[in-house]
Amino acid sequence: MKLKSMTSVITKSALVLAASASLSAFAGTSAPAKGVAPVVPEESGALFDTVGATLEVGYDTRYYFRGLWFADNTVWTGLSLSVPLTEQLSLGFGALYTSSVETSSSNAGIGGVDGAGDFDYSELDLSTSLTYDAGFAKFGLVYTHYEFFDGFSGTNFGIPNGAGELNVSGVEEVGMTVAAPLGPVNFYAGFFYDLTIGASYAEVGADLPIEITSWLSIVPAVKAGYGFSNYYTIVGQSNQSGLTHVIPSLSAPIKLTKSATLTPYVAYNMSLDTRHLNNTEDNEIFGGVKLSVSF
Repeated sequence: MKLKSMTSVITKSALVLAASASLSAFAGTSAPAKGVAPVVPEESGALFDTVGATLEVGYDTRYYFRGLWFADNTVWTGLSLSVPLTEQLSLGFGALYTSSVETSSSNAGIGGVDGAGDFDYSELDLSTSLTYDAGFAKFGLVYTHYEFFDGFSGTNFGIPNGAGELNVSGVEEVGMTVAAPLGPVNFYAGFFYDLTIGASYAEVGADLPIEITSWLSIVPAVKAGYGFSNYYTIVGQSNQSGLTHVIPSLSAPIKLTKSATLTPYVAYNMSLDTRHLNNTEDNEIFGGVKLSVSF
């Protein structure tokens, strides 16, 4: 009897231990025990984490491009795509459409008709580029087609506001760019050759992002340009090479979500040698806002 009782106790104990081990194993699938590393989830299986595209929409009180005034109260939308070819080399595509909403013709360039709401300007830019990341700097080659639906200088009541190079309807351009950080400052430079009018343009710039909070930054920046061989200057005057402009600016990127950023800005355009006779104002403050979404 004693031997049988002892055997019964051992059997029952073994069953209890086995049941406890089973329960522990089952419970471990939802709450791992202390000291046990959780199971790492499998990869999603997606080919890319992101598409590499950015969609932007914006508004500018005054539209200046390379120091030259084009229109007032413009709205625009742009789409860019970056495709990695190797770890260092990427292929880029871009499209940008800009259109005037309301521009008083007192600001409508040379020869504008007095009045309001009679000036029209619209532009489409299509570009493709190659960018090489050398680590210390990024180097780029870019080709851009500019299409001016109302002519380079816009129209008043359908009548062009310019002649010659100031009224071209399309432009082909090739360029080289370089961007490099030096400490907290980002530097940029570019050289562009206009195949349509046979003139070139160079630009340098820098910005300094200052983080205020995890979602807000302040970015002071400045750009300056130089035009060679009558780069969109007054028709009929030769050998117009010189400084085009300096534009200091201050922007405030606001990170709304992980992929969306709202950026208001204010800037001050200062017309220099080759822009005094083209711009409606030598020096003036302007501003705008843009919304960028990456996906």
